[in-house]
Amino acid sequence: MNISISKNFYDISIIPKNWTEKRLKNILSISENKSSNFNNEKILSLTKKGIVINDITSNKGQIAESYEKYIKVKKGQICMNPMDLLSGWVDISNFEGLISPAYYTFELNKEVENKFINYFLQSNYLRKTFFKLGKGVASHGNFGRWVLTPEELKNICLFIPNIDEQKLISCYLDKKTTQIDSLISKIEKKIELLKEQRISLINQYVTKGLEPNVEMKDSGVEWIGEMPNHWVVKKLPWVCYFQEGPGLRNWEFTENGVPVVCVTNIKQGGLTFEKYQRYIAEEEYNLSYKHFTVEAGDLLMASSGNSFGKICSYDGEFDFRFILNTSTIRLHSLDENQILTSYIKLIVQSEIFQNQIRILITGAAQPNFGPTHLSQIRIPIPPIDEQKSILLKTENTISNVEKMIDKEICRINLLVEYQNSLISSIVTGKVRVTEDMV
Repeated sequence: MNISISKNFYDISIIPKNWTEKRLKNILSISENKSSNFNNEKILSLTKKGIVINDITSNKGQIAESYEKYIKVKKGQICMNPMDLLSGWVDISNFEGLISPAYYTFELNKEVENKFINYFLQSNYLRKTFFKLGKGVASHGNFGRWVLTPEELKNICLFIPNIDEQKLISCYLDKKTTQIDSLISKIEKKIELLKEQRISLINQYVTKGLEPNVEMKDSGVEWIGEMPNHWVVKKLPWVCYFQEGPGLRNWEFTENGVPVVCVTNIKQGGLTFEKYQRYIAEEEYNLSYKHFTVEAGDLLMASSGNSFGKICSYDGEFDFRFILNTSTIRLHSLDENQILTSYIKLIVQSEIFQNQIRILITGAAQPNFGPTHLSQIRIPIPPIDEQKSILLKTENTISNVEKMIDKEICRINLLVEYQNSLISSIVTGKVRVTEDMV
């Protein structure tokens, strides 16, 4: 490795004169300590929110056949994911236990403080500088690994102050990041309340309508309850066409061709092809996958993982063809004179839809659903004129809630950017910490 590459991550002209140039190999080593009592140790996982205890009894996450080769982690040690340099992480363990040998677990010498080194390593993830030092086949769609090898890691250059200043810096960053995280947590709670308000409004409109004094009747469906007397309840397949993606595998993807929609492309505000793009060959498309082509007017819904239930409309805004992949579903009305596709989208965002789906997939390790589940969903349907009135009302009312949610999300993004910039500026010496700041 050319050591000057990692030096480029600093502004050398402003490095404090009393900070010492080092390479990581001079201040840390990668632990190979194992446990002789591995069957009775806690199993740890490194996440973006820190190191957590993995509950292997619940069958969640990856479970190893044996933990004999797992690395022993002591409280206060730093563990790092060197295999995912864009979305991976590094953090200090608050627990004793075992962690995968695929991660690096560090032993530090006495001239450095673990929190300072942890902040330095985290800043490299935040600035994506580790990615520039990685080796392998780079990919933004998980087509391979971009790994920071032990050799590259150990040769990374850094500048460090004396141990007392390291502790001062760590203390200050602890205080500031705690304040920022607390503020972010409060904003996140506000966003959740706004989302609940949005769902509550949608549910009120699609089950009770807009007229408060209309005659009601029992819908016969627990999650719908009473609804206007002139509305009808129908199963989703009677009024809606839906299709799930074919479940393409990595080996079927090519560098170009016909784009494939994945759950990461589906956003509440609309469809995006900005990143995580995958393709299949034109020949394969024409031979096997043409009937999965997304058409203007379709609704696209994510059916698994963290994007569970996310839905957007496709209005034909792209001038190219594309198809679905697994965990994505397209829907549209069978008869626009009976139910509008845009009204189906509103139904999908309501509690009456979400609750029925949750009941149907109860017990599943991952929140996945498909056409089999959708075929059992029952929805209330008002006359077309009422559907249009409800859509107009929600467009005005719900859009205001959406704007407030977007505003709060922007606040979080700004706070995260500030926190990342603060950590980077301080661990590289750009901003000096004094005792009166702590």
